[in-house]
Amino acid sequence: MKSLEELAQIKAKRREALKIRDGIPSETEKAHIMMCGGAGCISSKCTDVVDAMKAALAKNGIADQVQIILTGCMGPCDMGPVAIVYPDGTFYSNLKPKNADAIVEEHIMKGNVVQRLLYRAPGAKEPTPNVKDIDLFAKQKKIVLRNNFYIDPTSIEDYIANDGYAALGKALTQMTPEGIIEEVKKAGIRGRGGAGFPSGMKWSFTAAATGSPKYVVCNGDEGDPGAFMDRSVLEGDPHSVIEGMAICGRAIGAEQGYVYVRAEYPLAIERLEMAIAKARENGLLGKDILGSGFNFDIEIRIGAGAFVCGEETALLTSIEGKRGEPRPRPPFPANAGVWGKPTVLNNVETWANIPEIILKGADWYASIGTEKSKGTKVFALAGRINNTGIVEVPMGTTLREIVFDIGGGIPRKKEFKAVQTGGPSGGCIPAAYLDTPVDYDSLGALGAIMGSGGMIVMDQDTCMVDIAKFFIDFIVDESCGKCSPCRLGTKRMYEILERITTGKGREGDIELLEELGAVIKSTALCGLGQTAPNPILSTIRYFRDEYEAHIKEHKCAANVCEFEE
Repeated sequence: MKSLEELAQIKAKRREALKIRDGIPSETEKAHIMMCGGAGCISSKCTDVVDAMKAALAKNGIADQVQIILTGCMGPCDMGPVAIVYPDGTFYSNLKPKNADAIVEEHIMKGNVVQRLLYRAPGAKEPTPNVKDIDLFAKQKKIVLRNNFYIDPTSIEDYIANDGYAALGKALTQMTPEGIIEEVKKAGIRGRGGAGFPSGMKWSFTAAATGSPKYVVCNGDEGDPGAFMDRSVLEGDPHSVIEGMAICGRAIGAEQGYVYVRAEYPLAIERLEMAIAKARENGLLGKDILGSGFNFDIEIRIGAGAFVCGEETALLTSIEGKRGEPRPRPPFPANAGVWGKPTVLNNVETWANIPEIILKGADWYASIGTEKSKGTKVFALAGRINNTGIVEVPMGTTLREIVFDIGGGIPRKKEFKAVQTGGPSGGCIPAAYLDTPVDYDSLGALGAIMGSGGMIVMDQDTCMVDIAKFFIDFIVDESCGKCSPCRLGTKRMYEILERITTGKGREGDIELLEELGAVIKSTALCGLGQTAPNPILSTIRYFRDEYEAHIKEHKCAANVCEFEE
């Protein structure tokens, strides 16, 4: 069992070793090479680059003076493998094993940055050497992803060195359960899983609920097409989720937590398993944590790939070993969750915020974002955009800033057409609303939602009718079939869109889609069905002329749809 004093000793010792990553030259080490080890860069064979780096270091006799650290996802997934060399903070992209000798012999040994391997912003004449000067990174604010550049996700010592588990220590020794909940309420954080319900209020409902035992659950069943925010956190900083859940356990009186992760995330599961084991080994999970008398442990549950299990009641049913189907609410999980007991369920991103809120205070967190949407939000940028990957920005950042300043704009000088937020449950927002601040209320007013954070960018070559059909086709496949509005209604919507996109559209089809959408939204059992019509309704709202051209003229402006003769 580790004590607070022992944690402080680990932090002090490890902090000294990590100063080089803060830009402070070391007397004993030449460099730390932080190689992105997220799933995207691993698929780009970053481990081959690591092996080549190690061979180059050994060949030059400096293997003991340079550390190579596989980190979590750094963000720019289309540029991988990427790496940052400290203490100078040089950012290299699109690396190959053959580049290892140049980086070691020129940069590490001689201090000469390898210009041809540097990141070059879209349209820029010159590369940008330092990671702090690259717009892609400089215009972000990292709270959830605070450790993804900085630590080895398999090292609990690295996490502790960067204030890890300090918030848990504070919660256990300096705060009452009621005080923890009030701090979360005051911070104003809303659930990042999609619905945006105030987290502190949810915790207070569960704390006050009758019934025992109580449970803490993490929703890591990220299933939206093009979304990989939660995966990046679990791969890059699993201890932040563990710590956040343990703090909640203390606040509501729970001793058991579950992390529900989709089976398609093997690296996230592997690193989470390792982190849980290390936390137990160091007395940060289990019995009498930090000598406080508080007991809390976490188990992993692996989902079988059903999109509907991202819905809270379906997820909790799946944890119980039953078929993952939603149920009517009330009762809500705060009163009757897993095994019918009071349960707090938040998603990965929400949990990763909690340690920072407790450690730095609610006022600090509430100072970021907008009046009704506090803090930051992680987005997965995908589609027709130059900088594909993960970004984190303060709430209230405009769509234009995200797409053009951080995302680098549209490739091949194409025109921006729309951005779809919120996954299959979201809506498509046209160019006229690019200056909309990204927060829960502003997106909702446009017929879109924040969702878990997927953001798919479309250009002039995108057919909005075809996009609507793509998302409703996904919903038809993923509907659990329990309620007829979702099971039958979405199928009818898909059939109408299929008819329109093959040149068989009829007068009245648009109105029929609107009528069906309204019925499904008001009668479906769960959030999946209730939001399923959003992509169709939003594209009709902003791109009705494309629907009319398909029906009346058999014309697809983007030349995507093939009409039958």
